[in-house]
Amino acid sequence: MIKIYRKTATIKAEQFDGSQTSLFGYEVMPDSLLDALTGEPAYYSILIDDVESEPDDFPDDNEVSFEIGDWIVNEADEIKVMADEEFKQQYAELPVIPKEVAGWIEKCKHDGTSVGDMLCYERQPEKVRDWIELTPGTYDFNQRRYTEHQELVARAWLYGYQVEEDK
Repeated sequence: MIKIYRKTATIKAEQFDGSQTSLFGYEVMPDSLLDALTGEPAYYSILIDDVESEPDDFPDDNEVSFEIGDWIVNEADEIKVMADEEFKQQYAELPVIPKEVAGWIEKCKHDGTSVGDMLCYERQPEKVRDWIELTPGTYDFNQRRYTEHQELVARAWLYGYQVEEDK
């Protein structure tokens, strides 16, 4: 019987916009082929291994080529290139949450609290509750609708998160 799985590992990725001079510590090199409309290089590359390559008859295994808009992905120490649409189908950015909310998630996980109890309004610390209520569409008892922030907290619990930078 065929089962369906989803990837659970986190990755590092950067979308190339043409302005970067390095990606993952590798120097970006413009290709000699120019775009007819802009006059800018059509393709770019990074050399991921400084080892002397094979004779010119063989393709360069250690060079990764890409164009503006492509995503450069570092997954399990392998660098690969993905078109924007393909990348967005396979990966979702980790939620960004405030430090107080991250602390609440970690406390609840440590204490063995269920995700449902963690999201319970009455149990939440005031700062967590305030952040959830900041979003338009706060829980409406008549429609039983949750806020976008509450869904963000649930995704952070399940998949991991990034802590919001201090302002």
